[in-house]
Amino acid sequence: MARRICGIILTMKYKCLIFDHDDTTVNSTATIHYPAFVEYMQLRRPDVSCTLDEYVRYNFHPGVIEFFRDICGLTKEEFEEEERFWSAYTKNHTAQAFPGIREIMERQKAAGGIITVASHSFADNILKDYRANQLPEPDAVFGWEQPADERKPSPVPVQKIMERFSLGKEDILVIDDLKPGFDMARAAGVDFAAACWCFDIPENEAFMQENADYCFRRVEDLAAVLYGSSIRAAIPNQIP
Repeated sequence: MARRICGIILTMKYKCLIFDHDDTTVNSTATIHYPAFVEYMQLRRPDVSCTLDEYVRYNFHPGVIEFFRDICGLTKEEFEEEERFWSAYTKNHTAQAFPGIREIMERQKAAGGIITVASHSFADNILKDYRANQLPEPDAVFGWEQPADERKPSPVPVQKIMERFSLGKEDILVIDDLKPGFDMARAAGVDFAAACWCFDIPENEAFMQENADYCFRRVEDLAAVLYGSSIRAAIPNQIP
């Protein structure tokens, strides 16, 4: 797919990019979500603790709800309270976008493409981070406020994006650092790129190398695949 702008032909590999937010677009778990978790647990469950790496591993698998329920042992009421605590915390903190993400999004939009978000953060906080980092406004956002059975790893966000923008499966790439994003992409039958540029968790990375269509340690490697960048030649399903 290509679009001519001022005599320059801009190409794109996928018409629609579905970005995860936390640790894919912005560096937020280490700076916001994990500190909020630590503060809440000190207030309500001081006997429960985990390191940042453990927190990331558990969010990768089995997932955030299972982590709080089965590993932290929170009741339904405590989980709802933690959700409110986390929401209030994120409203007062802004995450920084990874270098190169804004350029990818701007290039995608300039070529006539679509930018969307499927995330476990609330849409309001996602849009706040986008504005603070001067990222192009996404065409659609599916966040934590969606019904529980329509959040990742459900394929519903992808299906709704396909319907809204009249897209085929071949038009879409999901970009995410965690397994729920991979599961969502596979359930919807679309391509998946693993964003491994935030954390160095060997078992998470090993899963992505084995299963993802693409696996990247650097943002510029994603750009190379999407737009044929001359920065370097990225190889599908390989981490150099």
